[in-house]
Amino acid sequence: MSNDMVDRTHELEETTVPKKVQNEQEGEKQPIREIADFEDEELHKLLVPDTSQLPLTPPSAVEFNFVSYFAPDFMKPGNDQYIYRHPNGLCVVGLASTHLAFKEEGGITAVDFNVGKSDRSGMKVTGKRKKNAQHFEANTALCKVCTTDDSYIVRCCVKGSLLEVNDRLVKQPELLNSSAEREGYIAIIMPKPADWEKVKASLLSLEEFKKLRALS
Repeated sequence: MSNDMVDRTHELEETTVPKKVQNEQEGEKQPIREIADFEDEELHKLLVPDTSQLPLTPPSAVEFNFVSYFAPDFMKPGNDQYIYRHPNGLCVVGLASTHLAFKEEGGITAVDFNVGKSDRSGMKVTGKRKKNAQHFEANTALCKVCTTDDSYIVRCCVKGSLLEVNDRLVKQPELLNSSAEREGYIAIIMPKPADWEKVKASLLSLEEFKKLRALS
């Protein structure tokens, strides 16, 4: 018997199943189909979200990886700063978009980390224990940013260990004007959990800050 005939025989056997048996088999398969359809529908919901529930714009890298806090009028009116806190506890500190320096014509033209008793840009932290890290108070000066007509002191905003300053700003101060919340950050600080909880109470959330400054 040829292979074609074997196949054809199987086809005939499948099409000549008694009707009663066929109905019973279909009845058994029905619940299985319903379960499969339900699972497919649930999987589709997970893989293809409801577009009506999506934000108008996707979250930025900062929004996705950090929780945003703000210190408005820090030490002086108009000195608005941000603190982006990572889940590992690190805090990225910088100038909020509403800082007075950005409102001046030409924006920020220079950044100087030589403030206080040392040049912050010369600090080098090494190893897992962050050897040589300097411990600063919330009001400690990090750097001075200059505009054509004025200058402003940027401060830590949180008490902790200064792990890094963005020394790129010395040669590229324009990063502050174009990307203050990303490449133009000022410093990275690691506060102790207890110190963070204390300062957190004095900071504003993103929504609170937007409301305060009437931002959309």
